[in-house]
Amino acid sequence: MLVEVLRSVGRVTRDGPGGVRYDIEDFLCARRGGTLRAGDDAMDARWVTRAELAALDTAPGVVEALTSWGLLPS
Repeated sequence: MLVEVLRSVGRVTRDGPGGVRYDIEDFLCARRGGTLRAGDDAMDARWVTRAELAALDTAPGVVEALTSWGLLPS
Protein backbone atom coordinates (compact mmCIF):
# COMPACT_ATOMS: atom_id res chain seq x y z
CA MET A 1 0.00 0.00 0.00
CA LEU A 2 1.19 3.49 -0.75
CA VAL A 3 0.81 6.02 2.06
CA GLU A 4 1.76 9.58 2.84
CA VAL A 5 3.10 10.06 6.36
CA LEU A 6 1.23 12.99 7.92
CA ARG A 7 2.63 13.17 11.46
CA SER A 8 3.88 11.22 14.45
CA VAL A 9 1.02 10.32 16.81
CA GLY A 10 2.76 8.61 19.70
CA ARG A 11 5.55 6.46 21.03
CA VAL A 12 5.53 3.41 23.29
CA THR A 13 8.17 1.11 24.74
CA ARG A 14 7.49 -2.62 24.90
CA ASP A 15 9.44 -5.49 26.40
CA GLY A 16 10.64 -8.16 23.98
CA PRO A 17 12.19 -11.60 24.27
CA GLY A 18 15.58 -11.99 25.92
CA GLY A 19 15.32 -8.74 27.85
CA VAL A 20 15.29 -6.45 24.81
CA ARG A 21 13.07 -3.37 24.76
CA TYR A 22 11.40 -2.02 21.65
CA ASP A 23 10.86 1.71 21.16
CA ILE A 24 7.89 1.98 18.78
CA GLU A 25 6.84 5.23 17.12
CA ASP A 26 3.46 5.29 15.35
CA PHE A 27 2.51 7.62 12.51
CA LEU A 28 -0.76 8.88 11.09
CA CYS A 29 -0.78 8.17 7.36
CA ALA A 30 -3.11 8.89 4.46
CA ARG A 31 -3.74 6.08 1.99
CA ARG A 32 -2.58 7.06 -1.50
CA GLY A 33 -3.06 3.80 -3.39
CA GLY A 34 -2.19 0.15 -3.60
CA THR A 35 -3.54 -2.80 -1.66
CA LEU A 36 -3.40 -3.38 2.09
CA ARG A 37 -1.27 -6.42 2.94
CA ALA A 38 0.54 -7.79 5.96
CA GLY A 39 4.26 -7.18 6.28
CA ASP A 40 6.78 -9.80 7.42
CA ASP A 41 5.94 -9.03 11.06
CA ALA A 42 2.22 -9.82 10.81
CA MET A 43 0.00 -12.74 9.84
CA ASP A 44 -2.85 -10.59 8.51
CA ALA A 45 -3.84 -7.00 7.72
CA ARG A 46 -7.38 -5.69 7.34
CA TRP A 47 -9.60 -2.70 7.97
CA VAL A 48 -11.92 -3.17 10.95
CA THR A 49 -14.58 -1.26 12.83
CA ARG A 50 -14.04 -0.32 16.46
CA ALA A 51 -16.36 -3.16 17.50
CA GLU A 52 -14.37 -5.63 15.39
CA LEU A 53 -11.12 -4.32 16.87
CA ALA A 54 -12.42 -4.94 20.39
CA ALA A 55 -12.98 -8.60 19.49
CA LEU A 56 -9.44 -9.12 18.13
CA ASP A 57 -6.56 -10.60 20.12
CA THR A 58 -4.23 -7.59 19.95
CA ALA A 59 -0.89 -7.07 21.66
CA PRO A 60 -1.15 -5.66 25.19
CA GLY A 61 -1.59 -1.88 25.25
CA VAL A 62 -2.35 -1.39 21.54
CA VAL A 63 -6.02 -0.41 21.87
CA GLU A 64 -5.28 1.72 24.94
CA ALA A 65 -2.50 3.61 23.11
CA LEU A 66 -4.64 4.23 20.02
CA THR A 67 -7.50 5.43 22.22
CA SER A 68 -5.27 7.77 24.27
CA TRP A 69 -3.86 9.25 21.04
CA GLY A 70 -7.42 9.95 19.79
CA LEU A 71 -7.08 7.65 16.78
CA LEU A 72 -10.12 5.43 17.22
CA PRO A 73 -13.64 6.55 16.35
CA SER A 74 -16.12 6.65 19.23
